[in-house]
Amino acid sequence: MICARAAAAPSLWRLCTGARRPLSGKGGRAAGILCGAVYGEKISIRFCSSGMTLDNINRAAVDRIIRVDHAGEYGANRILAGQMAVLGRTSVGPVIQKMWDQEKAHLKKFNELMVAFRVRPTVLMPLWNVMGFALGAGTALLGKEGAMACTVAVEETIAQHYNNQIRMLMEEDPEKYQELLQLIKKFRDEELEHHDTGLYHDAELAPAYVVLKSVIQAGCRAAIYLSERL
Repeated sequence: MICARAAAAPSLWRLCTGARRPLSGKGGRAAGILCGAVYGEKISIRFCSSGMTLDNINRAAVDRIIRVDHAGEYGANRILAGQMAVLGRTSVGPVIQKMWDQEKAHLKKFNELMVAFRVRPTVLMPLWNVMGFALGAGTALLGKEGAMACTVAVEETIAQHYNNQIRMLMEEDPEKYQELLQLIKKFRDEELEHHDTGLYHDAELAPAYVVLKSVIQAGCRAAIYLSERL
């Protein structure tokens, strides 16, 4: 069996190829393990504790979830990169960096799931690359308050989006999708922490805060809609 640790601290997933065998010790913890078994030329990817495989899941729904969440985390990384380019050397720089480090971990996880479940990325990735950085840098040019207003708007929208996915998976089969649900809930909670961080750092003092927030959220909802489908 050939196994590769997919994540660092603490590792939630492992992708394995080869014949199935029981996992034991620390490597056999059920929560958050991905296994792939090779049968001839067919590879079966599954969450070990739930039995979620490529064959028994709602592929269309899971593809949409992984594709759009990957795009969202990529966009969040580009926004924070833009903010750091402008405000990285200011007093709020460490706050932005801490949020960025978490978003990097989110993106890494969805990169792993894209491979494990053979999901193609959205064709709009080059657009989100440019627009995400421009949004982050542009709002940061308004000052710390502008950057934090952007954070509040984006994270509130993403948290609502994750809640919609949680409801959908709970309605379909909470046991089968247990690990995916745990992952989405964890990331949702971290996005809400970023939202609260933005409010704590004076997001509501940004110029035209209500208008700015509404415009950014409208753009986020459009990006979600397009990334699910394209």
